[in-house]
Amino acid sequence: MAIFLGIDTGTSGTKAVLIDQSGKLLASELIEYALSTPRPQWAEQHPDTDWWQAAIKAIQGVLAKAGVSGSDVVGVGLTGQMHGSVFLDKSHQVLRPALLWCDARTGAECAEITELLGGAQGCYDILGQPVFTSFTAPKVLWVRKNEPAVYEKIAQILLPKDYIRFKLTGEFAAEVSDASGTSLFDVRQRTWSKAALDKLGIPREWLPRVVESPEQTGVISAEAAALTGLRAGTPVVGGGGDQAAGAVGCGVVSTGQVVSSLGTSGVVFAHSDTAAIDPQMRVQTFCHAVPGTWGQMGCVISAGGSLRWYRDTFAEGLGYDAITKGAMTAPAGCEGLLYLPYLAGERNPYFDPDARGVFFGATLRSTKDYFARAVLEGVSYAFKDLFTLFAEMGVPVSEIRASGGGARSPFWLQMMADVIEKQHVLLNIDEGPALGAALLAAVGTGAYTSVPEACAATVSTRPGALPNTTASAVYSRYYPTYRALYPALKSSFSEVARLPV
Repeated sequence: MAIFLGIDTGTSGTKAVLIDQSGKLLASELIEYALSTPRPQWAEQHPDTDWWQAAIKAIQGVLAKAGVSGSDVVGVGLTGQMHGSVFLDKSHQVLRPALLWCDARTGAECAEITELLGGAQGCYDILGQPVFTSFTAPKVLWVRKNEPAVYEKIAQILLPKDYIRFKLTGEFAAEVSDASGTSLFDVRQRTWSKAALDKLGIPREWLPRVVESPEQTGVISAEAAALTGLRAGTPVVGGGGDQAAGAVGCGVVSTGQVVSSLGTSGVVFAHSDTAAIDPQMRVQTFCHAVPGTWGQMGCVISAGGSLRWYRDTFAEGLGYDAITKGAMTAPAGCEGLLYLPYLAGERNPYFDPDARGVFFGATLRSTKDYFARAVLEGVSYAFKDLFTLFAEMGVPVSEIRASGGGARSPFWLQMMADVIEKQHVLLNIDEGPALGAALLAAVGTGAYTSVPEACAATVSTRPGALPNTTASAVYSRYYPTYRALYPALKSSFSEVARLPV
């Protein structure tokens, strides 16, 4: 029996999944780790002690759960959090903890890069998108400016999943979907941007070769085999950034299909056969993990992360089910209590690292259950912002496939359908990016001839949530006020961000 392994180096943990060629989930294993926030708006993890050690345990665990041998695994696919920066020296040792996608320290570097590239128009021409604190290039410049001793030792820059590739295979490689989010990549030509590298003074040799997502990039080394239980010589394919791989895992491989992923961050990803780029650059256009295609993508940085923050800050000891049960007792709209989920700045549509989380409209009637519901509604409104942008751009949306931990909550799923006013469907297997990585491994090792063929054979949908017209009417009344809050507070966000810590 052919078995395929997908490994997802996520923000809260590393997940490994095993599937067979029919797409049947054989086992899943998650190893969690912490997020380090040494200063406000900073976010770091260590590639070796966090990600690699978790990957070893996840692979060992998933093989044991499935009751299979590593020699049964035909191919390995990789995915993970995008944008994070791994800096290695010439001995391939990690120089410092990785700066993550949710790290917002690089506002000044984003402005510097934008100027170096020729302003907004230059960013559009060279990169096809604005430069934001989430992306990799600003992190490189931050290290150059603030940690010159580290910068002088850099010999290789990798993205999170590509560090795991190196540890598994000894090879340096990246693939187009993840590389698209570095601010160093030409998404139209699907290659590293010589113009960006030259203007920023970043050596090309620091970056790995780049391939399409199903391409083989190396094989499991003897050392990695001894640590993980995999067979030495097992092929490892390019894989994909978490959102592109997640789209593959959800079967979003043709025009009109959209995945709405409600995880730590929230993402709406639409398949596109062309590199259609918003001239106003309010959403990103990245290369898809399906060769020769692209995806329009918008991100809510603190989606499920908002609920986690609420739990840890205000509801210690309660689980998500208890918080949600309480939120259900509050009325739709929370009588005007609104929440802006900008805990780590916001990407789309504002690209503002200074944005902050806000509760607005509290009254003496606003109980803790109102606040809990307001968090869920605020994230849902942020998703509506993304679908509103897609509508303005003319991006077709014929089907929304719901994914991520939030979609497993019937209450939150229904709320999303009500706020966005579109049906959401669920998937037969919701393992997201890890499943997509495993399917890419199946394609790359010849089990399927193409990514769409693999998805057609393995991914199916089931009913999820239809909009409730009564609830939708309530949310439609409050949404304009929600939209008006950011413009009203924008200057205040900037002022607060510049006050001394």
